[in-house]
Amino acid sequence: MIDDVLSECRHKMQASVQALKEDLSQIRTGRASPGLVEKLDVEYYGQPTPLIQLASISVPEPRQLLIRPFDANSVGDIEKAILTSDLGLTPNNDGKVIRLNLPMLTEERRKDLVKQVGNRAEEARIAVRNIRQTANKDLRELENEKMISEDDLERGEKEVQQLTEDTNDEIEKIAEGKEKEVMEV
Repeated sequence: MIDDVLSECRHKMQASVQALKEDLSQIRTGRASPGLVEKLDVEYYGQPTPLIQLASISVPEPRQLLIRPFDANSVGDIEKAILTSDLGLTPNNDGKVIRLNLPMLTEERRKDLVKQVGNRAEEARIAVRNIRQTANKDLRELENEKMISEDDLERGEKEVQQLTEDTNDEIEKIAEGKEKEVMEV
């Protein structure tokens, strides 16, 4: 019983950490990364489609992304999606491929990005706290229904708290790493 609650709690907390990693991969740093645009939704034949499904994305130079669509007719759609996104990049289209040149980040923009990283890390910590709260509630319900003893409840709550602390430490390390990467000139 307790193991089931703990297992579910651990799984959900790791999913929160993974979601944070994916979210932070889309924050632009000083160098080009395919993660910056691969989840960008492109209106393709009336359907929003992630860019990664429509094109190969490579990094020919440290500050440039090369987007090579599988279907040459989708170049305009991809270009439009990049322009309307909040990336702040202007695509260069030669009819077959799209080049994205990443400009140097200003100090002010870097500080804004660090704030975004902090906010997203805090959202992940909030999600983890909500998972902890749900797990503790489940454990108390098991104890109220006399399926586990009071000692088992206390042990389970301690394990949930330890899981929470470990996950928050992991979130903190991920956020610090991304902040350091953003502030790198």
